Amino acid sequence: MLAKITKEPGQYGKAFIEQFKIFHCELKDFFNAGSLVEQLELITESLDEKGHLALTLFLDCKVNLDTSGESSGIFELMKTMRSLNALRFIIIKGLESGLRNDASDSAIAMRQKWRLCEIGLEDYSFVLLSRFLNALEALGGAKWLADNVESKNVSSWNDPLGALIIGVNQLGLSSWKPEECAAIGNELLAWQERGFFEREGSEDGKIIWALRLKATLDRAKRLTEEYSEALLQIFPQKVQMLGKALGIARNSVKTYAEAEIRAGVVFQVSKLSTLLLKAARSTLGSQGWDVLVPGAAIGTFIPVESIVPGSLPSTANGPVILLVNKADGDEEVSTAGGNIVGVVLLQELPHLSHLGVRARQEKVIFVTCEDDEKVADIQRLAGKYVRLEASATGVNLALSSSDEKGNDFLVKGSLGTDSSAVDATGPCDSSHSAINVPYSIKGVSAGGVIMLADADALTSGAKAAACSRLASLAVVSNKVYNDQGVPASFQVPKGVVIPFGSMHLALERSKLIETFMSCLEHIETARLEGGELENLCCQLQELISSLQPPEDIIDSIGRIFPSNARLIVRSSANVEDLAGLSAAGLYESIPNVSPSNPTIFANAVSRVWASLYTRRAVLSRRTAGVSQKDAVMAVLVQEMLSPDLSFVLHTLSPTDHDYNSVEAEIAPGLGETLASGTRGTPWRLSCGKFDGLLRTLAFANFSEEMLVSKAGPANGEVIQLTADYSKKPLTVDPVFRSQLGQRLCAVGLFLERKFGCPQDVEGCVVGKDVFVVQTRPQPR
Repeated sequence: MLAKITKEPGQYGKAFIEQFKIFHCELKDFFNAGSLVEQLELITESLDEKGHLALTLFLDCKVNLDTSGESSGIFELMKTMRSLNALRFIIIKGLESGLRNDASDSAIAMRQKWRLCEIGLEDYSFVLLSRFLNALEALGGAKWLADNVESKNVSSWNDPLGALIIGVNQLGLSSWKPEECAAIGNELLAWQERGFFEREGSEDGKIIWALRLKATLDRAKRLTEEYSEALLQIFPQKVQMLGKALGIARNSVKTYAEAEIRAGVVFQVSKLSTLLLKAARSTLGSQGWDVLVPGAAIGTFIPVESIVPGSLPSTANGPVILLVNKADGDEEVSTAGGNIVGVVLLQELPHLSHLGVRARQEKVIFVTCEDDEKVADIQRLAGKYVRLEASATGVNLALSSSDEKGNDFLVKGSLGTDSSAVDATGPCDSSHSAINVPYSIKGVSAGGVIMLADADALTSGAKAAACSRLASLAVVSNKVYNDQGVPASFQVPKGVVIPFGSMHLALERSKLIETFMSCLEHIETARLEGGELENLCCQLQELISSLQPPEDIIDSIGRIFPSNARLIVRSSANVEDLAGLSAAGLYESIPNVSPSNPTIFANAVSRVWASLYTRRAVLSRRTAGVSQKDAVMAVLVQEMLSPDLSFVLHTLSPTDHDYNSVEAEIAPGLGETLASGTRGTPWRLSCGKFDGLLRTLAFANFSEEMLVSKAGPANGEVIQLTADYSKKPLTVDPVFRSQLGQRLCAVGLFLERKFGCPQDVEGCVVGKDVFVVQTRPQPR
């Protein structure tokens, strides 16, 4: 209306027009409908000198950008985005300072204007990022960036990375995981400034540059996915209720959450991350696949949200290949169905997560895919009969021909090469048997603990027995070097074992043995349907968690370790760490306890005992054909380390079965990050056993690292800190990376030779020392 009455001069009186303009301004102010520039002008007088300079710079940049219109280039867009970022930061810091309780009405009103400006700046950053993406696509998008890398011109990446840094920072300013946003921004800035070199150590500098950048870009993409997932958890149900009450069209209600995501900065950050990831993958020659268990399989391709019992429809007869949306790393494929022959997971996963190890144990072909375009193609195959082929050279998923449908559903391929260098077919220790799970409680009495050096499989379990042997091997490892002169030396934390039979002794002393045996008898045949098995497992765990280990056992441990020692209480069952039954992650380990607090320590022991009867553990033993009454638990108590890095070694490559190299997966802090399947990737290194040649396969991008606070209480808990890989030597220092890779390779080869077969070796790095805490036969 204002435009109409001012269109023709003289048509309306001057006084009327002036009054209408005043009314127009008041109306816009009442409905908060002023433009961004108008809103910013209203707070000018309340800004300090720094804020005033930031506002002036932004307004100048915006005027120049608006003047150039759609013809504006990347330079003008970047300058405007940087000035917006600086101004929004100042405004948010001002809003964080709060108001006095006796603040005047005018101060409260001004604070409201600041908040409107902050929201307006966030909205405008969406517009700027959208225009930047359009300009980048006009230059050629991902292909243009990848081509520039091939011609060794990575300066073309500076503005796209700068825009992504600003976009991630905008999410942080909106209070979405600000520490994570800051870490991602630091990494992107570091890689932007570092560029790439012709060589990094013995490796191709271009590949290392792309791998390092890809890790952070994956992390940025994950940040946006987690934001979207959070909104989808909050909005749909509440929006549906409100929409129904207000009579809003069903389609509008249904699409509200998606529209909210697509209208926010997070959407543009996701698009930019995806574009840059595509360029990085092109540089690496990567197809977006990762192979955890190689081989070939055919079956019906069935989508599920996660791998849990009951996830398969009752009509799913015959061989099945799962298309899985999410995994936490603790699942067991066989418990979801004995006819599952393959898994395609739509997220990254550490190779030696519990889920990855179990899939290898069960010989289920397992791959992950993180490329959005490929995911869309994969999802179109849902419900169809497909063939999945996975090897070190790539992954192929396609419709299966009709004549394959009647064949056996698993097609095993020979994906490795033979080598006489290591006798990988030689027998491991005879106690490592999946069928024979003997144990002995002979000699178990009140106060009975076994020193680690005296532990054996019959009284203490395969894990404790392996640690006992590791302790003796650690002594001689100090004199062992590989062909390149790299030391194979390692240490083992001091430990003791609470042997088999101790839990039964505690049950007898508590007069609960009959109740326990009755539950155990019923659990053998308990059904999944109706929650029968679930209820029995809960009863057993509750019963055992109430136990207190004999006081003399606690006293004995208190005398062995110093009162200020931090300990970890670990499972060592007779049904884990076996050649045919690794049971990785099925049973509890409780970190950060101390003998100086007997109550917390005793509760930790009881929790480890009780973990023998979780639903997953019971189902796992059923699948393996092991009777529940034959499963017993010893407890391994060791000194708790505070590692800089934790690792798992494969002395036989799990993807191509290459005997001539050791592959390492490494995470910052405690090893639970690797084992639990935390979203993200570890550092992955491959080192030649006989030539010491190192290859970096991936850089780490876990969002957090787990640590034990030396100053905090020994209460069974750990702390989690945001990881910044721009400060991690393993990411930024090629010399350190090469030396560590060669050192771990030497340790792995030494243990493989001593145990007589390929090993999965777990350990950590503390300063310059390598500690090994576990080794088990590698599933093949």
